[in-house]
Amino acid sequence: MTTLDRLPILERRRIQAEVVKPIYERLKKEVGAETARRVIGEAVVASAIDEGRRFARRRGGPGGIEGFASFQHLWDADGALESEVLEHTETDYVYKVTRCRYAEMYREMGLGEIGFQLSCNRDATFVEGYDPRIRLSRTRTIMQGADHCDFHYRMEE
Repeated sequence: MTTLDRLPILERRRIQAEVVKPIYERLKKEVGAETARRVIGEAVVASAIDEGRRFARRRGGPGGIEGFASFQHLWDADGALESEVLEHTETDYVYKVTRCRYAEMYREMGLGEIGFQLSCNRDATFVEGYDPRIRLSRTRTIMQGADHCDFHYRMEE
């Protein structure tokens, strides 16, 4: 475990965003905003899959919905998310987020336009690395202007 791994996830994302911000600004000038967002998004997706795999290895392998739900508190630490669990079974984990300090932080940093790529983009791909049998469906995010995020993680055979 690295020193960065010991920090709350919200703080990790802030540090990462501070590094990404000047890279993103330079990319926008060189290749345009759309390509810059795509490149940043693809890099974050690859990183999230790797992070999910490392997480699974540290926890003894894929742990299904129960394993995944057992460490959700890490994303909520320090009030980073205000959420409500709607359903939690062996096959489904459904919750909604009504406040997202990740979104607030990216907007305050002037990175609201890529907040989805930096954070929300990770949700489905982290779990892909952690346990490829789990899929996320989501129809809205606070980062993209909705009043809440709706998460539905489901085990697939």
